Amino acid sequence: MFETKYHTKDLSQASFLVSGGAGFIGSNIVEYLLKNGAGKVRVFDNLATGRMSNIDEFQSNRAFEFMEGDLRKLDDCRKACAGIDFVSHQAALGSVPRSINEPWNTNDVNVSGFVNMLSAAKDAGVKNFVYASSSSVYGDEKSLPKVEDKIGKQLSPYAVSKYANELYADVFHKVYGMNILGLRYFNIFGPKQDPNGQYAAVIPLFVSKIMKQEEVFIDGDGEQTRDFTFVENAVQANVRAMLCDHPEAFGQVYNIAVGENFSVNQLYSSIQQLLKSTHVPTYRETRKGDVRNSLADISKAEKLLGYEPKFDFKKGLEITVSYFKALYASG
Repeated sequence: MFETKYHTKDLSQASFLVSGGAGFIGSNIVEYLLKNGAGKVRVFDNLATGRMSNIDEFQSNRAFEFMEGDLRKLDDCRKACAGIDFVSHQAALGSVPRSINEPWNTNDVNVSGFVNMLSAAKDAGVKNFVYASSSSVYGDEKSLPKVEDKIGKQLSPYAVSKYANELYADVFHKVYGMNILGLRYFNIFGPKQDPNGQYAAVIPLFVSKIMKQEEVFIDGDGEQTRDFTFVENAVQANVRAMLCDHPEAFGQVYNIAVGENFSVNQLYSSIQQLLKSTHVPTYRETRKGDVRNSLADISKAEKLLGYEPKFDFKKGLEITVSYFKALYASG
C-alpha cells in the first residue's frame, strides 16, 4: 500500500507518536510514516486489542520504537509523549456492543484515557494532536449526508465516549491553545483488521466466515447503510492533519469517509462475488445502539485538510478480500 504520498514536508527530523499503534488503523499509520522516512515513530499500546503481529515487521527499523503502557495511567502517557512533535491518538476501546456490555470500561479508556493523553501532550509541547472520533456521535440525527455541526443524541456508551472526546478537545484547544484536530471515522476497513473475537468488525468477519463455510449473521434486515471507508483514506487524513499548519483547521472535527453509502446486504453480496461464493447469511434481530443509515459530507475535510479519498468502496474491498484470502491461505 501507500504508493501515493500524502505529505510534502521532510519527515526525517520529526518524531511521531501513534497511540494504539499495534491496532488496525494505528499500524497502518505507522507503516506509512516509516515507509516515508519519519525520524522517529513511537507506538504506545497496552495490547488489549492491538497485536504485536501488526507491528513485528517494523522492529528492525531504527526509527521505530514500541512502548507498552496504559492510557489510564497518566505517567505512562507522559512517557509516551516525551520528545514527540506529532500525535495520532488511535487508542480506544471500540465496538458499540462492547460499550453496552462494559460502559465503565469504555469510559475509563476512551474518556479518562483521552484526558490523560491530552494533558501529557500539552505538557510535552506537542505541535499537533490528532485523535480518532467516530460517526457514531451523530446518533439519532436522521438527515443525510452527515455534516459536522449537526448531531443528535448518541445511542451507545461508545458514541457518548467519542462525543466526550470532542468536547474535551474543544476545551483544550480554547483554554490551552493546543493544535487539535478530530477525525470522525465512518466504518473504516482494510488489511490488519481483526476477524476474530466477540467484537470483530463486519468485513473481516464476513470474509472469514464465508471462507470457512461457517454461519454468517446479518443484524436486522441488512438494509442499513454505511459509508464504508478503506483504511488508506484514514491514513491520509491522519497524515494531513498531523502536518497541518492551517490556523483555521485547528479545534475542528472532520468527517473521514468517501461520500458514498452501501447497505450491509450490498456489502455481503460484493464479498460473495469476490470470493465466488453462494454462502447464504442468517438474519437476526437488530443490534442495540446501531445507527440505521450513515453517509458523510466530506467537504470540510477536503477544504481545510486537503483530504481526497483515493479508494472507493469497490477498490478498497477488492484489496481487503485479497489480503484476507492470502492470510488464510498461508495458515
